[in-house]
Amino acid sequence: MLRNFVLFLSENKSLKKFITNFTLIKEMAGRFVVGDTLQEAVPRVREINKMGMNVTMDHLGEHVNDTEEADASADAYLNLLDTIQKERLKAHISIKLTQMGLSIDREFCINNVEKIIKKAREYENFVRIDMEGSLYTQETLNIFYSLREKYDNVGIVIQSYLHRSEEDIMELIKKKGFVRLCKGAYEEPSSIAFKNKKDVEDNYLKLTRLLLDSKILNEGYYPAIATHDVKMIIGVKKYVREQNIEPNKFEFQMLYGVRRDLQKILRDEGYNVRLYVPYGREWYAYYLRRLGERTDNVTFLLRNLMLD
Repeated sequence: MLRNFVLFLSENKSLKKFITNFTLIKEMAGRFVVGDTLQEAVPRVREINKMGMNVTMDHLGEHVNDTEEADASADAYLNLLDTIQKERLKAHISIKLTQMGLSIDREFCINNVEKIIKKAREYENFVRIDMEGSLYTQETLNIFYSLREKYDNVGIVIQSYLHRSEEDIMELIKKKGFVRLCKGAYEEPSSIAFKNKKDVEDNYLKLTRLLLDSKILNEGYYPAIATHDVKMIIGVKKYVREQNIEPNKFEFQMLYGVRRDLQKILRDEGYNVRLYVPYGREWYAYYLRRLGERTDNVTFLLRNLMLD
């Protein structure tokens, strides 16, 4: 119930201005977001690299309905890629198609995305296309498939809570589409997504086994297993041991600010670890989705909103 309320807040633009005016809320968001600007983000990324972990950088933003704003978002990513190269950061990038103008025009969006992928290819960098709410799932996959035919430095995100994800992963493996697997953080109806936590977890482990198939790993397939759930991580590590899969054949991905202890443990055990590091002024929706993943976080937020 509380989680649903926070997810509602994350998508409500009229409440966004009200909530972001609370100084405490922005300070709390600093746990998950490294700053408003790229200049603030670079030192944090460098620190993470020095700790032996790689990074995926995300310039926050989504659901853009203005061409100028979408173009500005694309330009911000081009600048981000230049900065990663100049600063010699061990970092990839992650983009959302609605941030690139998908809600405005499909071809306009693809043009923006292609500019980013081409720039990344020049620098031998990699672009991950994030998955958003189910309204955009099929179109996101369609665009990804069209891009994957031309570029090998682009990947996609799949959410284990969607009923369709097993079929999608089978198709992506056939087409050598590199997958980042996560559970999913958007509110969806039961007709589209599993609502029971155990069902989501069971499907997550089932999908990791598809992605960690020794045959495709030996052919160069490189999946990203994104989770902070200890039970999921134990399940993945058990399967990897049973199948004699080397730790460098895949990577664990985790969010900046979440389970730092676990990040270091996995690193020390010899696994590749990559942190998802977001920055930018459009932190509101991202932060509330992170809060919605834990009930105690939601309670803390609501209590402080009422007391401020």
